[in-house]
Amino acid sequence: MTGAVRAVVSAPDPVLSRAGGDVDPTAEETIRLAADLVATMRVSPGCVGLAAPQVGVGARVFAVDVTGHPKAVTVHGTFVLCNARVVEATRWKPGREGCMSVPDLTGDVKRASRLVVEGDLPGTGAAVRLVTDGFEARALQHEIDHCEGLLFLDRVAGAHAVYQRKVYL
Repeated sequence: MTGAVRAVVSAPDPVLSRAGGDVDPTAEETIRLAADLVATMRVSPGCVGLAAPQVGVGARVFAVDVTGHPKAVTVHGTFVLCNARVVEATRWKPGREGCMSVPDLTGDVKRASRLVVEGDLPGTGAAVRLVTDGFEARALQHEIDHCEGLLFLDRVAGAHAVYQRKVYL
């Protein structure tokens, strides 16, 4: 299915601070949302992930693709997960993050650098278990946070760890 490009909402839009609901991964609207997330991510320079709340939908669905990113070592390509949850998180490390929904700021966030996530694939509803690390693990945690109503700003160590974005993509 070819997705449509959707507008990305910015903080303080209330949809970004509310946990999204679980979805039926086989429902037509979920499949359409998954395609739209990938399409929107593709036209957004530097974007490695996008969650449903970022396009104004309060649902636990997100897309990730870290292919070609210079910090990525483990790469699973483009994928969309529904109702994802972290089942194991280890090797915590700080790193700089930005977000399309917080376009003017970046921040230092401590995240697990080894991650195991379980979720459902849109379309089939098949349960998947994804094991990853490094930058891809960071991207997954960032998108799962969006689905839980959290921004990276909710995870920074304090005001001293927030910076004005210097490069606009």
